[in-house]
Amino acid sequence: MIRPLPSLGLLDRVLRVLFPGVMILLLNGCSSVSYYSQLASGQWQLLRAREPVAEVIADPSRDQTLRAHLAQSQKARAFASEHLHLPDNQSYRLYADIGRPYVVWNVFATPEFSLTPVSHCFPIAGCVAYRGYYSQSGARGEAALQRLQGLDVSMGGVEAYSTLGWFNDPIISSMMGWGDERLATLIFHELAHQRCYVKDDTEFNESYATFVEQEGTRQWRAFRHLPAESDAQARQRDQFTELVLDTRVRLEKLYALPLPVEQMRQRKAAEFERLRDEYRSMRDKQWAGDKRYDAWINAPMNNAKLLPFGLYDQWVPAFAALFRQVDGDWLKFFPAVEKLGGLPTAERKAALQALAGSEYAGANQPKNQ
Repeated sequence: MIRPLPSLGLLDRVLRVLFPGVMILLLNGCSSVSYYSQLASGQWQLLRAREPVAEVIADPSRDQTLRAHLAQSQKARAFASEHLHLPDNQSYRLYADIGRPYVVWNVFATPEFSLTPVSHCFPIAGCVAYRGYYSQSGARGEAALQRLQGLDVSMGGVEAYSTLGWFNDPIISSMMGWGDERLATLIFHELAHQRCYVKDDTEFNESYATFVEQEGTRQWRAFRHLPAESDAQARQRDQFTELVLDTRVRLEKLYALPLPVEQMRQRKAAEFERLRDEYRSMRDKQWAGDKRYDAWINAPMNNAKLLPFGLYDQWVPAFAALFRQVDGDWLKFFPAVEKLGGLPTAERKAALQALAGSEYAGANQPKNQ
């Protein structure tokens, strides 16, 4: 039974004055109405399912593991505002059990010979590089339609998302399966979106939030006097990401060539095989056979599958350099991010490239000099 919650900010001020319905009316076409209807319905059901975390923790009839997990989450939530200076509101102080493994499924698509995502534009969030569905079947249907159009398509489940401060976002049951630290990182990432968001620039937004997640987690571990992430784990993650990003660069150069379609397809397939070969060589020679990325690398490969690496990781080194420039001061970092976000697109990208270049140069400097 879903509990009504009129007290939660008067249901977030009557759903921001019936925002979903207004959004639907802004759009034309049956397909648009159908798509936005499921978005509005999914968001409404999520908001209706919320209950205060404190009440769940205090209820002895609730699952003990859930209560313990939520209790730990609130320590991370307090740390996020008190030490990382992320928004101090009711987001992630609420809980919603949705009864499924993911809250939404995102569908990414690109042309066959391009790494430019098919973008979708929304009244509030601007243009993003994916379409989200609250049901897996809906996402699969969309993916099938995109494939019929000759596009490269990838679909993936998402544990959490941010409404950018429009509503008080809950901890969702889909966020609970990865352990206390993973839950903390999700909270840091999603609150970062509430702190700063640039319309129509997914790469900027996700790379920034990923940096806040990673640096926030490092500081969270230090705050609890836990050892930092092992050098081996961090190195493997970074090496794997670099391997995929290098493949993206090669593919972008390939797609710029005036080649016949069949030859382009052959060379595209060869690049994906090269990625697999380089990964296996790295795994066996440098990682002692660690197979943590095997499932991803052995699955069918296409352009769309590489998109998240460009979206979530491309500018992380730039934000790391920016953080160092402000001496690791979050109160200076966020205004600097907002200043970057306010630049025209071309200037913003140039500034990020310069920051990333300084980060790589610093990483390659000899130590102990």
